[in-house]
Amino acid sequence: MSIDPVENHRKREKGVLVYPVYSRRSGGLSVGINLFPDRKVCSFDCPYCEVFPFESKQTFSLSLMETALGETLAEAKERSIPVKDICFSGNGEPSQSPHFPAALEAAFRIRGKAAPEAELVLITNGAGLLDDERFDLLRRSALNGLRIWLKLDAGTPAWYKAMNRSAIPYNDLLERICSFVTCAPVTLQTMICAIGGAGPSPEEVKAWEALAAELAASAAGLREVQIYGKARPAPEDPAASALPEALLEERAASLRAVLASASMGSAGKDIPVLVYP
Repeated sequence: MSIDPVENHRKREKGVLVYPVYSRRSGGLSVGINLFPDRKVCSFDCPYCEVFPFESKQTFSLSLMETALGETLAEAKERSIPVKDICFSGNGEPSQSPHFPAALEAAFRIRGKAAPEAELVLITNGAGLLDDERFDLLRRSALNGLRIWLKLDAGTPAWYKAMNRSAIPYNDLLERICSFVTCAPVTLQTMICAIGGAGPSPEEVKAWEALAAELAASAAGLREVQIYGKARPAPEDPAASALPEALLEERAASLRAVLASASMGSAGKDIPVLVYP
């Protein structure tokens, strides 16, 4: 295992369980954990997704993952490279994997010994919240230090259909997300891009901002909001395309104003809204 980071998903899709990558949102070296080394497995079908179709004979192995993670963290330490986080992402939705609970426990344990300063992150579309056992696991893990980066690209069913193309009903998913945020903190992550040449409508933007404000007012609420743009090639290009960085900054400024003016005490004012073009 080499700590030299991969440049994009194409170089680590086939058969890789653990991979180092420089992450713009992590702000440095992120060590990824991939629960789907053989193929893409996701409950969303986002047209902007950068995971290209592939097949591999490598199946997930918990013992191999543990070994690779330990070796990667040890090499980073030997080379004095700070690890910003250990992140479940990979070729699909991590919470869908039957190996996720055991892999999460192993990551907590290995991080505690080898890189206690690194955060443990789950990048998720929230589909796991529809399952009561996964919901409880994620709630307990979030309260124990797991950073959950929860995707919410849309404030309306119509934009959700365009952006995420999932068979999961939007209202069902949204209900579980809202329920989860009342009992565990999350980071909200939102992709802003054009689909078929058109970006989100003013009505969609307003609905998304209202939803973000509602989540921010919840008991546990939001740690931060990450607005990010399309920066990597995708197999369906040009179905999805990048929007100007200025527009992303405008969206962030608008959301900050909404959170600051909402009647929710000081909670909204303290939530960072970050932009990653």
